[in-house]
Amino acid sequence: MKVCTVGQMRSLDREAVERYAIPEMLLMENASLAVCAVIEKRLGVRGKLFAVFCGIGNNGGDGLAVARKILSEGGIPAVYIAGDPKKFRGAARSNFEIVKSLPVEIEEVHSGKSVARAVSCADAVIDGIFGTGLTREVGGVYRKLIEIINNGGKPVFSIDIPSGIHGDTGKPMGTAVRADHTVTFGAPKLGNILYPGFACCGRLAVSHISFPPPLLLREDLKVEINDPPPPPERKTDGHKGDFGDVLFICGAKHYYGAPYFAALSFLKGGGGYARLALPASMCPHIAALGPEIIFLPQEETASGSIALRNRDDLLTLSEKVDLLVIGCGLSLDDETQTLVRELVRRVRTPVLIDGDGITAISAEKSVILKRRSQTVLTPHPGEMSRITNRGVKEIDENRVAVLQREAADLGAVIVLKGAHTLIGYPDGSVHINLSGNSGMATAGSGDVLAGTIAAMFGLGLPLEEAVRTGVFVHGLSGDLSAKRIGEDGVTARDILDTLPEAVRRYRLQASEMRASYYGCIDTV
Repeated sequence: MKVCTVGQMRSLDREAVERYAIPEMLLMENASLAVCAVIEKRLGVRGKLFAVFCGIGNNGGDGLAVARKILSEGGIPAVYIAGDPKKFRGAARSNFEIVKSLPVEIEEVHSGKSVARAVSCADAVIDGIFGTGLTREVGGVYRKLIEIINNGGKPVFSIDIPSGIHGDTGKPMGTAVRADHTVTFGAPKLGNILYPGFACCGRLAVSHISFPPPLLLREDLKVEINDPPPPPERKTDGHKGDFGDVLFICGAKHYYGAPYFAALSFLKGGGGYARLALPASMCPHIAALGPEIIFLPQEETASGSIALRNRDDLLTLSEKVDLLVIGCGLSLDDETQTLVRELVRRVRTPVLIDGDGITAISAEKSVILKRRSQTVLTPHPGEMSRITNRGVKEIDENRVAVLQREAADLGAVIVLKGAHTLIGYPDGSVHINLSGNSGMATAGSGDVLAGTIAAMFGLGLPLEEAVRTGVFVHGLSGDLSAKRIGEDGVTARDILDTLPEAVRRYRLQASEMRASYYGCIDTV
């Protein structure tokens, strides 16, 4: 399913009207029918009282059309207009004039008192105050109105996007409606899918409002929901080399978990041969936990990280494996950081760079630009800040745009971790992942992700697809863990231990598993 920016949706609307001669009034009519269909399904209409809050833009026009439909279906709408009705234009103005001629109560909102009364008397609230074009902080009577709706305890149906949520970032503009249901039109907007907007939407429904299919196939629509392929079937006569041979260069003094989680998650995810290069002094400790791993003891720096003098041997070994995973718990030791840059620059094997490895290449990004094989980066927002030289706040407010620029500039696949992890490709495409939960925000989870992606590659998926599937399966494993023990108790070990079940389920029941996630986005 495609996901649009606000600007792209305006362009789609314009093209529908100008190229396909679909009247704006018809698009608004279809939007209102979709909203009413969801209301009927989730609550029912006949005999119920609805407080319909409308702004003075097209979102408010949709609200007026919804009020008219509610009336025709036997419901009782009361319309509350936030703003000057004289400012209605186009189809919104036409719907306002129609509603004025009907037996519908219409009141302009000037204070919170009347709003509180309206919400307390209603069976449900319709939110048509602001649409996706909101660009300024919500204040004054609008802020009070949203607060009363949120505190009213009544079911809330938002039109297109909860009022107050920025359509491109998902961020609340000071405050925002917390809807139980949201019906969006044409395609979801970024603000519908990115957190915290996604949470404010409640259950999200999408209506194409009669958009011709070619509109949603435009080449400039580069963002979509992550819908990855399942892992391939295992070869019944395969040996360990058939399921991937991966070298992990990870670990430093005090960082025992990262190398263990990365290498063992590769094996638990279905991979065949995990080689772990780490400081020699660490080998006995981790071998006791994961004897299935092949250990490659490395000479150490004074601080207990991997020394630069191991470079030539590691380069030789890197050329013999299918994938190099580097950086998990590697430390910020200057010598080790230099080692990372030299290996990434010179190795001809595909490379996945995580954690401290990302910090190393951030100091000299040219090492990636000169590579001839594929590169995958898996940063959290702080590491993305180092890569891009942008503040974490700026990245958080422009996640998709920043990711698109950096993936294109570096020619790399970038996994920007977080709630609804983003996967960006050099061609500008971005996949928004819906699996996972807040319990996965725990130490070591990212190391398990690195190993999971490597496992999907080892099982036979092309690397670009392995990244998408690995991110989804990692999130699925976290969700299975949370279902068993609760989000508060999930650790990296839990995610690791659940990986085999997640892989098995997704391989055998890919359609059902995807439906269980994407079922939170209805189509009407």
